Amino acid sequence: MHTITDREFHQLAEFIKKNYGINLKEEKRALVAGRLQNVLLQKNMKSFSEYFEHVLSDKTGEAAAELVNKITTNYTFYMREPDHFYYFRDVVLPYLVKTVRNKDLRIWSAGCSSGEEPYTLAMIIDEYFRGKKAGWDTRILATDISGRMLEKAKKGIYDYDSIAKLPPQWRLNYFSRLDDNSYSVADKIRNEVIFRKFNLVDGSFPFKRKFHVIFCRNVMIYFDAKTKDELVERFYNALEYGGYLFIGHSESISRSRSMFRYILPAVYRKI
Repeated sequence: MHTITDREFHQLAEFIKKNYGINLKEEKRALVAGRLQNVLLQKNMKSFSEYFEHVLSDKTGEAAAELVNKITTNYTFYMREPDHFYYFRDVVLPYLVKTVRNKDLRIWSAGCSSGEEPYTLAMIIDEYFRGKKAGWDTRILATDISGRMLEKAKKGIYDYDSIAKLPPQWRLNYFSRLDDNSYSVADKIRNEVIFRKFNLVDGSFPFKRKFHVIFCRNVMIYFDAKTKDELVERFYNALEYGGYLFIGHSESISRSRSMFRYILPAVYRKI
């Protein structure tokens, strides 16, 4: 069992805060040490200092992404916080179909983890259009900081528990059963999602065109107030007027420091 010293914990915490905006408070020390134990054992490392040097020296960024992945919670499943998806289906999507020019629908799933959220959105869109999508570009951009999570998302293979809350007809229409507990997302849905690696707090956004909808749920819970406010401002600037931002139900946006208009719990709009 490796123990983490004050110096080692503060080194890791400062690195995570500076590069990823995640605020690791002192009370998280035991959690950090516990979640990284297996990494040190697998890599045959004798201390957290040795591990930290490994993270710094890895120019691919995968070691840092693994670190972030270990200290955050990748807890997700299909139809998590379903009221968001119902509102998107019943209110947002009809509005966009009526108002979006050139049939170019731009939706971003920011912090998409293993892909359940963007695939759910793609299924909702497919069902909404019901074969009348000719000429529309409805592909969804899905980004995450973790290369490992993105690889899992691209494969589109999930166990039954992950898809259990989906309507039975969706499980039939949009998944193929691989074995007793594995299901694969249908190609027509998989092809509607573009996965990219992206760090949300790494400066300004590189996107040339603004989005109509941004989902960034249960990501900002790890950020301090300053980092969160800066990210919310970038989201605001990245949205078209009339565009929507969905965040997690455990998160909130300061109404005094943000230009977003509150619509519903965890739903905001640029007006």
